[in-house]
Amino acid sequence: MTTGIAATQDTPIGPFTTIVDDDQRVLASGWTADIEELRILIHPTMRPDTVRSAADLGTVTAAVDAYHRGELDRIDDVPVAQRSGEFLMHAWDVLRTVEPGAPVTYSHFAELSGRPAAIRGAASACARNAAALFVPCHRVVRIGGALGGFRWGLPAKKWLLAHEAA
Repeated sequence: MTTGIAATQDTPIGPFTTIVDDDQRVLASGWTADIEELRILIHPTMRPDTVRSAADLGTVTAAVDAYHRGELDRIDDVPVAQRSGEFLMHAWDVLRTVEPGAPVTYSHFAELSGRPAAIRGAASACARNAAALFVPCHRVVRIGGALGGFRWGLPAKKWLLAHEAA
C-alpha cells in the first residue's frame, strides 16, 4: 500500500494542490483543492492508494509560492515523476525546457519533441500531463496565439501566460 502526501496552498488564481511521493517528487498538481481529482490523474502504476494531507511540502510548497510571486524559475528544479509511453515522457521533459514568457505553438512543441508531424501527440502530452505548473503545459498555445485547452480552465492559463510575460 502506497501513500502520497498532499498540500493545498492559496494562489492568485485559486487553491493549488500538489501530491508528492516519499521522495518529494511531484506526482500530480493543479489549481484545485480536490485531492482525489488529482490522485486519479496519476498513472495507475504510480498512483498512491491513499493520500494524507500536510500543511506544507517544504521545498515544493516554497517553489509554488515563489513562482506565483514572480520567481518563475523556482519550479524548474522540483523533481517530477510521471509515467506513460516513450513519446509522452519525452514530450513532458521537453515541456520543462520551454522558457517562461516564450510560449510555443502545438506544432513547434511537436518539432521540439522530435516528431514534427505529431501535433495531436503534442496536444495529448499537454492534456495528459498530471503535473501542471511543474511541467508547464500552459506554455503551449495554438497557431495565431489562441489559448487552446487547459485542464484548469482558460482563465488560469491566461493568467499564467500574462504572469510569465510580465
